[in-house]
Amino acid sequence: MQLEEILPGRPNLMVSVQGGRPGPHLLFCGHTDTVPLNSGDPGFGLSGDIRDGRLLGRGSVDMKGAVAAMAVAVVALSRHLPAGRVSFAAVIDEEMESLGAEQLVDTSFRADGAVVGEPTSNRIALGHKGLEWLEVHFQGRSAHGGTPEKGINAVSAAGMFLALVEHELMPRLLARRHPILGPPTLNFGTIRGGDQPSTVAATCLLTLDRRTVPGENFQSVVSELTDLLERVERSFPGLHAVVRRVQGGMGNLLHVALVTAPEAPLAMAAQAARRRVCGEVGELTTFPAWTDGALLAGYAGISTIILGPGEISLAHSPRESVPVAEIGEAARIYAHLALAFCAGVGM
Repeated sequence: MQLEEILPGRPNLMVSVQGGRPGPHLLFCGHTDTVPLNSGDPGFGLSGDIRDGRLLGRGSVDMKGAVAAMAVAVVALSRHLPAGRVSFAAVIDEEMESLGAEQLVDTSFRADGAVVGEPTSNRIALGHKGLEWLEVHFQGRSAHGGTPEKGINAVSAAGMFLALVEHELMPRLLARRHPILGPPTLNFGTIRGGDQPSTVAATCLLTLDRRTVPGENFQSVVSELTDLLERVERSFPGLHAVVRRVQGGMGNLLHVALVTAPEAPLAMAAQAARRRVCGEVGELTTFPAWTDGALLAGYAGISTIILGPGEISLAHSPRESVPVAEIGEAARIYAHLALAFCAGVGM
């Protein structure tokens, strides 16, 4: 067992089990942090109680249930792993900047496959879209509201930009559909600008959530937004507009997309494990949120899927809970997945 302190008092934990003969290396990866309790409605809080067959409390779905299942699977595999190697990484900070996973891929650690235990109701998720949070700054010039022609209205400029995005960029995004992940998306989350009704707004700030698919990258995303901003600047002489990555909450590495082919050895091993444990493969799906798995695949070249107990709709909610039976089922799936993958199934 290895502990590596990433932030003061917050280490990554790594455990590895070596099989009886050489074979592929599989990583189980789960994060140990959770989001804070909801203010005004703590719900189940941090109880950890079991009621009506469900484990209650913040982090049970996202993702202590999967971390527990992975730990149980690795203990079982330590007693019987005919081939290959299995590692379990419990990393920090996924809910903030993914500094734990960033440190993992920054080291020499490598594996042939990885399973990230985010909640999928134990179904196989082949990937998810990339994620960037961006902010668009508009700098105009203030003036008295009675003489608006003497100012440069940053809010009006932002309005033009929003219209261009809606009518010109959004249709292009819909046409950029990925066969597994679907189309990229863009959502404006906040807008702040101006000081008072009687003053021409000198500044305006938009923040947006941009979900990307393979074939897109940070530079191309910024470039297509900048092209629209240049048109806005020509319509508002003297206006200055710029798009930047949101500082804080995004870590150091770009949040790329993750996609693994259904015929990849890891996906085939997962299908074999689900068939063994659940009696069926079930629907191959995708995950609606971004995960540390994208860093494992995008920066360390590790084939990665997402599979874990619980429903993503309950994560971060006051009523967060996970069926205890699903945690046990996940542990069995993980163990059989490791046995199949490390034996070379699908390779």
